[in-house]
Amino acid sequence: MRHGRKHKRLGLTHEHRRALLRNLARSLIGRQQVVTTHASAKEAARFVDQLVTIAKQNTLHARRHLIQELGSGSEALAQRMLNTIAPKFKDRKGGYTRVLHYRVRPGDGASVSLLEFTIPIEEAKPKKPKKEKSPKLTAPEKAKEEKKPEKRQAAKETKEEISKKETAKKGGFLSSLRRFLKGDDEDLKKKK
Repeated sequence: MRHGRKHKRLGLTHEHRRALLRNLARSLIGRQQVVTTHASAKEAARFVDQLVTIAKQNTLHARRHLIQELGSGSEALAQRMLNTIAPKFKDRKGGYTRVLHYRVRPGDGASVSLLEFTIPIEEAKPKKPKKEKSPKLTAPEKAKEEKKPEKRQAAKETKEEISKKETAKKGGFLSSLRRFLKGDDEDLKKKK
């Protein structure tokens, strides 16, 4: 008989249960899917549904409340909840997550479930433009290009410009060391 005893959800202490739910919620927000035991998934679904309801308010207080519930260091996750996840569910009053039976774990026979958002949440990542590759040159074509004097002069000019830029830097230990090593130290020449 359990007279006067408090019931523990998931068979865990309050602190351990809170840490488990925070970790599952963080993973779900970051990855959009989590595979865990069925009991943990059901508890985490309740917790995340409450977080989405808070995020739908989209206020400073809601942001701070999300950070408090998710734990310190979760500012980016709270921002993601406010900016990407909550707007997807603005027309719904609940049921933001679902728990699907996945399989039975062979080691201990535990029922494993998949916890995910009911609406797929994908961030549109900006596509980087592809770099245009220069066509590969054959050996005779390379020889022709090397013979061109214009490119050689351009290469020499760039080296000269680089050296001018380096000598143009004034002040500081490194620039004086650079001038000394090159033999360009004007201060020493003036003193002599």
